[in-house]
Amino acid sequence: MFTKRLIAGGLTALLVGALSACGSGSGSSDSTSGVGQGSSSTPQKARPTPDTVTGLRDSVRHLAKQTTKATRPHTVTKCTPATKRVQHKSSSGSGSKKKTRTWTTTEQYRKCSKVRSGTETYTRTVRAERWCVSLDDVGGNTAKDDVWYQVTRAVYDTVRTADDHARVEFAPAGTGC
Repeated sequence: MFTKRLIAGGLTALLVGALSACGSGSGSSDSTSGVGQGSSSTPQKARPTPDTVTGLRDSVRHLAKQTTKATRPHTVTKCTPATKRVQHKSSSGSGSKKKTRTWTTTEQYRKCSKVRSGTETYTRTVRAERWCVSLDDVGGNTAKDDVWYQVTRAVYDTVRTADDHARVEFAPAGTGC
């Protein structure tokens, strides 16, 4: 018995040691000792930024959200009373004098299910709202003109206020418009 506890304790200690050695993330104990943190003499590398595109502002386009009315089945939860038979057991005594008594009872409960009840009207989105920017000379290549990029609302507002054919740089959310 003592040997089994000793082995289990040793394995637990080994596992804890291995897991603490592997974990050097932001929540590990290394963050309090200063290990793995950059100091003022060793600059840390910046995380890579998303791919950006550069070019000359050509035009901007805002595509409004398009919706339509549609219908779908309307469901409601309907409950009805129901009963079920439940078996019970009780034991008394011990050894050769042990007796088991079994009986059944009827218990009541509510049986619920979703039932279709007509239809309901809702607003379905046909096209999501999009903000687009067209660039000329994408990446300095004069052959790449009129390339459309989907952008965020903030980038759209920035590019919209820029002068025509001004050099702009942004991270697109998608291509095409």
